[in-house]
Order: sequence, then C-alpha cells, then structure tokens
Amino acid sequence: MNDRLDCSTVEFTRTYSRQHYRVPLAVQYPVMVSATDTIAEGKVTNLTVFGCTIECPEALEKGTSLQVRLILPDQAQSLPVEEAEVRWVQGNRIGLQFHKVERAADFRLHGFVWDRMIERFRTIVQEGLSTR
Repeated sequence: MNDRLDCSTVEFTRTYSRQHYRVPLAVQYPVMVSATDTIAEGKVTNLTVFGCTIECPEALEKGTSLQVRLILPDQAQSLPVEEAEVRWVQGNRIGLQFHKVERAADFRLHGFVWDRMIERFRTIVQEGLSTR
C-alpha cells in the first residue's frame, strides 16, 4: 500500500465569514454614482462601513473607480464617498468597496450602520421573548 499523499486530489477550502456587520436593507435607499464617463442612479440593497451592494441599470465594469452619494434617511444631506471601486458585477447588481471617505462622512456611516445593527438586535430579542 502506498502511504504517500497525492496532493493533486486534496482540496483546500476556507470558510467564508464577514468580519463586519452588513445591514440588509428592508427599505432600499437611493444612491448616485459617477465615473469619468458615467453618471447613474440606483438603490442600495445592503451596506457595511466598507462598501455596499447596489442595483443599478447602468453597465459598470469590475475595477471601475467611482464617486458615490448615498441618500440615507438619517439626514437631509447625502453621504459622500470620495472613492469607491466596483469589486463585482452580477447582472444589475454591483458590489462596491469604499476606499476614501472623509472623516465626518465616515463617522456618519459608522453611526448609521451601528444604529441599524442595534435595531436588528432589539428585533431579534423581542421575537425571542414573544415565542416564550
């Protein structure tokens, strides 16, 4: 019997886990994106402090650098993201990674995500208490 390990048949898998809370948005928020040759509108479908997923009818390519304006319900002014990158595209869904957010906007974004996380936690606790 051959006790040698045949590495060609061994598969290595890595468990995928998010390291930051992602806000799944029951209500989708408007977003505006612009590149050097494109201006488009869409809807944010989920959000983290480091990026978001949007639905956008405009065709944007992976790797495109964008400026983003998130229209969140916490204030009248839009939240500017000075630089974001298109990380993936699936049909009309686009994954963005934020690269440059000014300090005040970053605090606001963190606060918004934190508030949604607390709301979700309270909902889960209430649902748990009502099933007892």
